[in-house]
Amino acid sequence: MALPVEEWRLCTARRWAALEPALRERLATASLHDMLRLGCGLLRPEAEAAALRRLCRRARAAKEPAAAGFYREEGNRLFGRRHYGAAARLYSQAASHELPGSPEVSVCFANRSAALFHLGRFEVCLEDIARAESHGYPDRLLPKVLLRKAECLLCLGRLQDAADALSVVENKIAMDGIMTSPTHQTLLKKLSQLKIKIHEKESCPEPAQEACGDIQRKLEIWEENDSISGASSSLSLNFDRERGRHLVAAQDILPGQSLLKEEAFVSVLCPGESRLLQDSSETVWDTRATNADLYCHRCLRQLLASVPCRGCSYAKYCSQNCADVAWEQYHRTECSLGALLLTLGVFCHVALRTVLLAGFAEVSRLVEWSHDGDKDLHNAEARCKHLSEAPDTRAGTRGIPGCNDDGQYQSSYQAVFNLLPHAEKHSPEHKFLCMLSVVAICKQLQEAGLEAAVLNRESSEKWSKPKACEKTSGELSPELKTMAEAMLRHVLQLQCNAQAITVMQESGSGDGAVVDKKPVRLATAFFPVLSLLNHSCCPNISVSFSGTAATVRASQPIASGQEIFHCYGPHRCRTRVAERQQLLSQYFFECRCQACLDELESDVKSVVSMRNSFCCPSCRAPMQVGEDMLCCSNEACAISVSRESLSRRLRDLQQQIKKALELLRDRKADQAIKMLLKCQMDAGKFLSPEHLLMGEMEDHLAQVYATLGKWQEAARHLERSIEIVEMHHGPSSVEIGHELFKLAQILFNGFAVSEALSTIQRAEEILSVHCGPQSTQIQELQEMKTCLLELPRSILQRT
Repeated sequence: MALPVEEWRLCTARRWAALEPALRERLATASLHDMLRLGCGLLRPEAEAAALRRLCRRARAAKEPAAAGFYREEGNRLFGRRHYGAAARLYSQAASHELPGSPEVSVCFANRSAALFHLGRFEVCLEDIARAESHGYPDRLLPKVLLRKAECLLCLGRLQDAADALSVVENKIAMDGIMTSPTHQTLLKKLSQLKIKIHEKESCPEPAQEACGDIQRKLEIWEENDSISGASSSLSLNFDRERGRHLVAAQDILPGQSLLKEEAFVSVLCPGESRLLQDSSETVWDTRATNADLYCHRCLRQLLASVPCRGCSYAKYCSQNCADVAWEQYHRTECSLGALLLTLGVFCHVALRTVLLAGFAEVSRLVEWSHDGDKDLHNAEARCKHLSEAPDTRAGTRGIPGCNDDGQYQSSYQAVFNLLPHAEKHSPEHKFLCMLSVVAICKQLQEAGLEAAVLNRESSEKWSKPKACEKTSGELSPELKTMAEAMLRHVLQLQCNAQAITVMQESGSGDGAVVDKKPVRLATAFFPVLSLLNHSCCPNISVSFSGTAATVRASQPIASGQEIFHCYGPHRCRTRVAERQQLLSQYFFECRCQACLDELESDVKSVVSMRNSFCCPSCRAPMQVGEDMLCCSNEACAISVSRESLSRRLRDLQQQIKKALELLRDRKADQAIKMLLKCQMDAGKFLSPEHLLMGEMEDHLAQVYATLGKWQEAARHLERSIEIVEMHHGPSSVEIGHELFKLAQILFNGFAVSEALSTIQRAEEILSVHCGPQSTQIQELQEMKTCLLELPRSILQRT
């Protein structure tokens, strides 16, 4: 959720409508500085501020011991059913709600260690056992956990450490005295068994395995640019009035060549909609996993055993180091604002974290610079005109907005600050919403006694508890107004410059032999260098992510002097030109890329129009495009059907497909097949055979047959899906790469060796261009290939 919740948007809209017309006019045309000065007092404590407090009660970000108990019991229930992965996640949620240092949180860690042990994650299990001990795990339960520790060490081959752990258990039992309970007898039996195992391994050590290492990875040739941080030397930064700042090829570039590797200046995890409850009186906690539960809130690494924040239940990290760094850099300020930030949306959260990372000194310097008439950044277009007319602009990067005094464009706060906010193009109502939201955050900081934290005026030792606010008035201090102005600028910038960090996430349970992965929006970030790329509906690069780092690769040959283009969202293969133009309106430009010009200036229908079209329900000939009524192209038929009726049939069909997938998730594969086959039959009566939904149904059928181990049937359906996907996206698209990856898994599991090897090779060639040779999918493909090539020659010849 990028923007604030709907109720807050409606509240600010009512406040805007109630303002005096003269004040609305002044706010509509004011600079960001003047808008903050005029609007700071418009957040009324008894009205808007009170409404915001009510909304914040829905976003439960504080510690709730009752919730911890609920999640722990749910975890125990799933553990008993041997659903260890789900149980570990619920124990993590329980730990995030417990008070730090309490015996209860130690039980959560101990329980999670048991789940991790059954998952074979022995190193992480040991970390959780250490956490349980350090948080005061009950003494009477300690022997069982220490035995688990010894067993983990034994599995890891650390025999001496395992023996030492068993000695600790023996001493512990001896100190507790003789016990004859069944539990005590079980512990002694387990202790004896582990001693025997250690003795056997010491007597007969396993032969040392040859270090095979990782599969050989292709080394990417890389020579960093002298002027643009993180960019390849094959790029150069140019500037003109029409295109603004943009990157062009300084030499011929090959497909798959790395062009840019950039770490996000700032990123904020997208929490997921279920974080917000619909009713503040609701007491049922949600057990569904969201991004907030699955990924580290700092580095975006996937979580297995999260380290919870000591102050709130929301923030979770992959390690104590990540938790400590986040606390030092920004979370010590954000922690008590968790519910407010969830309510006001990710854009406001990114804006706050941006200024916290930059620091007050740098923020203040650039805000003051923006007020300077000689370096006015409010009227960026005027500055563009001035720079484009300068005689030496193309001779180098000196003077281009965002570059430092040495003419270098770095991934820095200065570059972030110079991204265009387009303040004059946003609607007055939207700017007012953003302004009140930013003011609400700054007032909360002031009331919580966190102003000194924001201004970097105290050492980290003084941050464990916020001070009581010394101010009694609702007026913001001059320093906080400066921070608020920068935050407002960043919120407005994000509409055109926010970059979604995506991750390939497993859909469904993920426990099948064929893993279906889809790109999912994980976080919103500022990438100052990546933001230099202009849009095209037919881009010549692909962007992939690893944690908070973005890598840009050429997806096709790029000749020297050509501009590097990124697709901001609507690709020409997915939507018609009119729809693309509408979607791109949020960026305040009309797309004039070559794909749009070709489609607008010719009478030829777009690829999307032809292939995602309806066919006649009677004779199945293509329907001719019309506004409200569609006519059959077959003159002998000449049936007319309303667009709305066909669209309604399409929506109903999509609902039926959704129900079929739910049946698959419930392990009712036979019912899912019947429903999908019926959907396929119904779709054939009114959809073009090349409609993308026809391909999706083939893909789903392949998935169902794969769960049943019917590999030939699965491969047959997936090959049909690939044909349709290739028609839409092209033979070398990343979409084809993902489909070929699934087909390779199916052929591998079905023991179709020669077909699998050829599919693996094609998938590798495509995915290495878009995702790089070190991506997880490439590694999995190489592992499959290695396994197949190691089969006996007699088997390879038979297949």
